[in-house]
Amino acid sequence: MPKRHAGAEAAGPSQRQLRVAEEVRHALSAVFARADFRDPELVGLHVTVTEVRASPDLKHMTAFVSGLGKDLTPGQLAALKRASAFLRGQVAKAVRLRFAPDLHFQPDTALGYAMQIDRALKQPEVARDLGPAADASPSADDSP
Repeated sequence: MPKRHAGAEAAGPSQRQLRVAEEVRHALSAVFARADFRDPELVGLHVTVTEVRASPDLKHMTAFVSGLGKDLTPGQLAALKRASAFLRGQVAKAVRLRFAPDLHFQPDTALGYAMQIDRALKQPEVARDLGPAADASPSADDSP
């Protein structure tokens, strides 16, 4: 068994975690594309799975989801959590793993955060500071 270094946990996910998480993301996306749900909150819901993060033992997966064109409501997130057993079974059929992973759903707020940063950068006060310096003073090296 290979030795673990002191900072091995802080290094980030392993290549296997990334690969399995991406396969689970594709499997979840396919299930959401088919949209064969019994829950009335999920019928007609268009969900995008933006990212899936896997635990080191691959038994837990956190799926970051967002709605197409609008944010998911708390009721829709609760419906996804209720449907996690069904989704777990669908993922288990699509992805060959020793254990079917428990699925946890979190809203993806990255797009909203990026839009907030974009608005902040476009404010006149910030744009002025980010623009090129128009009145740069000549340095001592430039004198004849």
